Parts: sequence; structure tokens; C-alpha cells
Amino acid sequence: MSDMLSRRTLLRRAAAAGAALAIPAPLAACMRERPGLAADPDGTRLHDWTRALRSEGLVVRKTPLGRSAIRVGELARGSPYEPYTLDTYLRSGGDPGSEPLTLSLTQFDCVTLVEACLGVARVAQSNEAPTWQRLGSEVERMRYRDGKREGYTSRLHYFSEWIQDGARRGLVRDLGEELGGVEDQRPLRFMTAHRDKYPALRNVAVFQEIEEIEHRLDHEIRRVIPTKVIPQLVDRIETGDVLAFATEIAGLDVTHAAFAYRSGDGVLRVLHAPLSGGVVEVTRATLPEYVAAIKRSTGVLVARPLRG
Repeated sequence: MSDMLSRRTLLRRAAAAGAALAIPAPLAACMRERPGLAADPDGTRLHDWTRALRSEGLVVRKTPLGRSAIRVGELARGSPYEPYTLDTYLRSGGDPGSEPLTLSLTQFDCVTLVEACLGVARVAQSNEAPTWQRLGSEVERMRYRDGKREGYTSRLHYFSEWIQDGARRGLVRDLGEELGGVEDQRPLRFMTAHRDKYPALRNVAVFQEIEEIEHRLDHEIRRVIPTKVIPQLVDRIETGDVLAFATEIAGLDVTHAAFAYRSGDGVLRVLHAPLSGGVVEVTRATLPEYVAAIKRSTGVLVARPLRG
């Protein structure tokens, strides 16, 4: 964030744009003032959702983290979908070299829903009081390469790298190999090939760094569970597993992220913030049906959240 933009100005602009709370670095120095939970729906949700996880016994070590995250997702049902919140600061004149940390528990896109649910689940594991700063720290270490927020280019823009980076650091387990996923060797070039879609890439240095990252990802292995195989694997996918929906679109790995959700009848569905807008929901379609209906879909990447 540019030093010329004060925190008060940033929040005012973000509110005008319908954006989530944006917290510039350093995180600890920039927590917003909280006049009271009644005036702070995000804070109210953090406290209420943490209390629910603890009171329902979902924070004990034997409970998979994914199950706790799914409970947060259930509590978030009905929350509005809001795209592009992570880039609002750019449209407000922000500097991509100093990206603020954007958080919300009241509106989501598909990836921020996954991160928020896992973040709240991890905050709830502790006996300490939940704070916005602790939630921010949890989201930051998922969203950025090696858990370090060092500008726009440190964000894990390709979700397959989000999985790979998290797997290296013990935040998730990539299930691609054990589920028999097929290696997708296509080079990822979507961002640089569609430079006009990404405001930060107008900056030559940022563009060049993203280009270097894309080329480094050529050496990373990503395995996709083919659409036709998914019906045979539904019993091996757990509620709370992170799903990334792979695509045949040139240069792109996935088009959507969500959670696997096993309902009371034992059927595996999808809990997500839908790309088409609307609100956080559980699909009526089963997971195999949902994937098969996605245009140009090739299957799913699957990662199991770890307590980390």
C-alpha cells in the first residue's frame, strides 16, 4: 500500500467499493478499532463461530480440521458472493509492491471462503480469545508463498500452487497421487497471456516477476482426478477436503475452489461461494454431477486440510 494512503482513507475507499477489510503491513500495527461487536458484523461472526466450534467439540485433536472448516462454512451459508476483493486496493491506487491483507467473514469469493473457513477453524483450536489479528495471521500463511506477504507477486494466484505450497508447509495434504490423479503438464501462462485482465500487471516489474513464477511452476507436479473417475472415489473424499476444479482453458489450472461436503444422507456434495454470484451454499447436485456440468472441466484437484 502506498504510504500516501492512510489507513482511514483505505478503509473508506474499500467500504465505498463494497470490499472486505484491507489491512496493510505490518499486520500488528494496523488492526482496525472495534467500537463494539454490535457495530462489527465481522468481529461478531469470528467470536460466534469460534464459540460454536468449541461448544460443539469440533476443536479436539481427533476431529479433522476439514470437519471444523465445514461447520464454519455451514454458518456462512447465505453470505453474499463478492468478486475481486483482494484487488480492490489496486483500483484505489494502491501499490502492488505492498499488498494489504484483505479479510472478511461477511462476504466471500470462492478462494476467500476456503481460506476464511480454515482460518477460523485454526483460530478456534487455541484456548485463547479469537482476535482479528490471529485470523489474519492464519489467512496470511495460506494465501502467500511460504506464508510471507511480500506484495502482489507473493500471493498464490494459481490455486494449484496454493495446494503445492501448503503441502510443503504441512497445511494440507495433496491427495492427487493417492487418488490416482493424472498429471497435468500444460504450462500455466494465463495471467501473462491476459495481462489486460490484471491491473497489477501494468507494472512492468510485476509482470516480469509473474512471468518468472509461471515458468518456475513448469517444474511443479499437479495431478487432476479425471471427471469420469470421480464417481468411483467419492467414498475416499472426506467432508472438508478442499476441491479445485480443473479446466482445459489454455494456460489455466483451475476455475473454482470449494469444499467437499457430505450431508446427513451420506451424499457427497459441494459447499462453495458460487462463481456465478449469489450466496454461500451447498449444491443440490452431487460432486460427480457438479463437476460433469462445468463447461470445459477436466476434473478436480483434492487437498486435505491439516491442523498445521
